[in-house]
Amino acid sequence: MKKIVILGSTGSIGTQTLEVVRENTDIEVLAVSARTNIKKLEEQVREFSPKLAAVWNKKQAGELKSAISDTNTKVVCGMDGLLELASMSGADILVTAVVGMIGILPTIEAIKAGKDIALANKETLVTAGHIIMPLAREYQVRILPVDSEHSAISQCLNGENRKTIEKLLITASGGPFRGRKTEELRDVRMEDALRHPTWSMGNKITIDSATLVNKGMEVIEAGWLFDVDLDHIQVVVQPSSTIHSMVQFEDGAVMAQLGTPDMKLPIQYALYYPDRRYRSGDRLDFTTLTQINFEVPDTRTFRGLPLALRAARTGGSMPTVFNAANERAVAMFLNRRIGFLDIYDMIEGAMDRHRVKKSPTVDEILSAEAETYDWIESRWHI
Repeated sequence: MKKIVILGSTGSIGTQTLEVVRENTDIEVLAVSARTNIKKLEEQVREFSPKLAAVWNKKQAGELKSAISDTNTKVVCGMDGLLELASMSGADILVTAVVGMIGILPTIEAIKAGKDIALANKETLVTAGHIIMPLAREYQVRILPVDSEHSAISQCLNGENRKTIEKLLITASGGPFRGRKTEELRDVRMEDALRHPTWSMGNKITIDSATLVNKGMEVIEAGWLFDVDLDHIQVVVQPSSTIHSMVQFEDGAVMAQLGTPDMKLPIQYALYYPDRRYRSGDRLDFTTLTQINFEVPDTRTFRGLPLALRAARTGGSMPTVFNAANERAVAMFLNRRIGFLDIYDMIEGAMDRHRVKKSPTVDEILSAEAETYDWIESRWHI
């Protein structure tokens, strides 16, 4: 049996991971966790009978404990609970499916406990890649990407000599506003930004896709995952999301991974790596696939990508500020407190004022995050 722990089991990636579990008979879920969705977590406990369920809020943890008192599942709470979940005995893989830097400490704990990481939490490598990757090498654990783009690159590199990589080509759909110019985005609504043309994702990552912040974060992640510098990573727009990413080698050959836009494929690939398993679902039909188009990303309009690259080139604590400012800005946009274009101004303003710390510790990363939040709240009285 493959034994897994899911950090963030009630979100988009977490629930799709459990769909993969349902389709296979040799995966056991040892632990699940949620920030606020206690009702969904109770349903998961009753279906999968995990040994442990973690809830962020102490009061809600009490509510869950009462609700599932007829089960054998132990309930824990707060960061201590997440760390207990991440390091629990018997688990093979930690699936990090939470959004935000809350995933960093549990990931570190899991690595130290010898668990492989199925990584869906972007912030872990964006802000702490300089800590996570050396630690994974030290403890000889695998960081298995769940993002479709990084999974695609991993699949293209399977069996290849990574020293022969010339370029990573990360594809982007372009989001719901592809083709629009800045003036056309001034009055777009939250509902407009959440209408992704090809993928079904959580609200936060869908907005990040619309701003191209998500693609910028993926570039930073790819650098850490595959040990490739920014000058050898290129973003290309591929609107149909048929090609999930590509690798160009030094002999000029390009390998691409194609498939339908379904996150269960990269989730399952990470859980069973390096093996493949049958998966039900749609397949590409090459009798009807008449063309695959590519475009250059519009970085003048969609400033999330160049801002991310600026943060990555600056390094140190700057990617943390980029991520934290975006996280708070997206939350404010989803709460209708700011406009779509204000997201970029908020990120840029936070980055402009920040004094960079080189090679920050985890405490310094979390401090830079808190300082960024404080500045945004003091600057944007909305």
